Parts: sequence; structure tokens; C-alpha cells
Amino acid sequence: MRGPPAAFAELNDAWVEAALPARGLKEHRVTYFRVRASSTEQTRTARSWSAGRAVAALAGAAAFLSAAPAFAVVGQPEAWEMTLQPAGSEVMSSIRWFGDFTLVIITLIVILVAGLLAVCIVKFNAKANPTPARTSHNTLIEVIWTVGPILVLVMIAIPSFRLLYQELDLPPADLTLKVTGYQWYWGYEYPDQKYAGIQFDSYMLSDDDRKARMAQYKLDDTQAPRLLTVDNEVVVPVGKNIRVQVTGADVIHSFALPAFGVKIDAIPGRLNETWFKAERPGTYYGQCSELCGTNHAFMPIAIRAVPEDQFEKWAEAAKSDIGKANALLFAMDNGAGATKTVADAQ
Repeated sequence: MRGPPAAFAELNDAWVEAALPARGLKEHRVTYFRVRASSTEQTRTARSWSAGRAVAALAGAAAFLSAAPAFAVVGQPEAWEMTLQPAGSEVMSSIRWFGDFTLVIITLIVILVAGLLAVCIVKFNAKANPTPARTSHNTLIEVIWTVGPILVLVMIAIPSFRLLYQELDLPPADLTLKVTGYQWYWGYEYPDQKYAGIQFDSYMLSDDDRKARMAQYKLDDTQAPRLLTVDNEVVVPVGKNIRVQVTGADVIHSFALPAFGVKIDAIPGRLNETWFKAERPGTYYGQCSELCGTNHAFMPIAIRAVPEDQFEKWAEAAKSDIGKANALLFAMDNGAGATKTVADAQ
């Protein structure tokens, strides 16, 4: 990248030449302003060059971070979080939009009602209006307060039905994941013929086991969050439609992943279906969201989305030994260069 123009050092000489006594005062002023205008343009060019250099550096850093799929954590709760988790799928993006849309409508309604109450309190109190009107009906007002709420409900219903259809209409699946809820852990199986044999259980790590994993793989608290880290994570490829079949083995559980917009009951004797498509690599966390007994709070869900080539290597190893497959995945992550930042989709 070329550097900024080198004309700044010549500015003083230009001004000296412009101010020669042989010229008249008016001519001096005209030349001065011409030189000043030229220097201003050069300054702008230099600032543009510096800004371009900064943008290029930021773009390079972003490209580096996006190219490092290793331990990126993109779906977990944050301290003092007041909004929904950053979206990790198209469905969750639609849910966030719908939530913001309805919040605007609710806010406008609250402002309208509060304003009407304020007007009534100020204008129609006993002191300001000692003789109240006897009006009992007003056709225009009655039409407005009947039609107005209907229109608001229609405005909410149209995107709501569209969102429900998006959630419930399963696209052609690239991969099927069967999830079984137990007291108090999750069982996972990849029933597709290509991945036959991949089956494992997933338990929450105790504090000691979690610290041991953090030391082994050089992780921090963000990459191995307490009460969410599990021994065996579900691994899926990025950008693929994942069909999730959910059932329960004993009592009713609920398979919930906020970043994917997924929440579906795991009911014994019934097979429920949902789907998601991870938009970028990273680890996404969820929990059982149905009271299911003593250790209900200790049933975390951890799904790691990785590039397709890494998933295929993991799947081949997982057919025979899930422990070795997980070690291979960590090794590939470390080789790619782990990032320790929590991604922000706001």
C-alpha cells in the first residue's frame, strides 16, 4: 500500500514564495488561500489514506477471526443480558426481528394509553371540569377503538404466521440427529446410514473435570462455561440443514437452544421434530427447559458447528471411539488457531 502524499514538507516554502514583497497585498491573499486550499485537499487525502489503512487492518483482523473456527463461542448466556442471544440461525434471526417488531408496537400502545390517561387526569378532573358531560355514546370513537386493535392484531399475526411456518416446515435434511432425554443427561444418535454407529451420551462436567479440560486444552471460562460444558458435544457441519428428532426415555424433557430458536418437548413414546442450520462455526449452548426432577438444572446441551471437512473427520473417528473423535476435533481446532472471543450479531 502506498504512503500519503509527501507535499506537507513543501507547504512552508510555498507560503514563503507566495508572500514575496514584489507582489501586491491582494495577490498575496489570493495565493495564500490557494495554497491553503491545496494543503486542505492534501490533508484530506492523507486522512483518507490513513482511514483506508485502518479499514484494511480491521478487515484483515475480521477475516482472521472468521477463518478460525476453533473455540469460538457464539451461543451462551451473558451476565446481565437483557435481550435474546445473538442469532446463530436464520430462524433465530427472524425471531429476533419479530421480537423487536412487537416491542415497537407495544411501546407505541403504552405511549398512546399513557397520553390519553394524562389528558383525562388534567382536563377532566373535578377541579378543571366540575360539570361532566352526559355523553354516553360516540360512533366514531367506538369504531376507532374496535377497528384499531383489529388492525394491530393483523399486523402482528401476518409475520407471526410466517415465522411459525418457517419454524415448523422442515426443509430437506442434510443430516439427521436423534436426541433422547434421560434423567438427567442427553443421548445422541446419528441415524443416517452414512454415519451409522455414531451414538453417545452427554453429561455435564463437574467443576474438577471442567478445570482439567481447561488446563488440557488451554481454555478459559468463556470457552468452557460452568454448568454448560459437557463431556461429549454434538458436532454438526456449518451451513447444513440439521433435522432433529426428539423423544424422552422416562419423563418429559425439553430440548432448547436459544441461539438456534429451537425449543421442543422430549416426550416418552412420541417423536417430535424440529430443525436448524448453523450459520457460522462455534459452540452453541442450551439446557433442558422442562422441570424433570432433582437434577433438571444440570442437563446442558452443547452443539459445536464446524466446517464440513472437520465434521467428516470427526464422524469417521466417532464411529469407533467418541473419545478419540473429540480429541481429534480439539487437535484440529488448536491447529487452526483458536479464537477466544464471544461473537456479537447485534
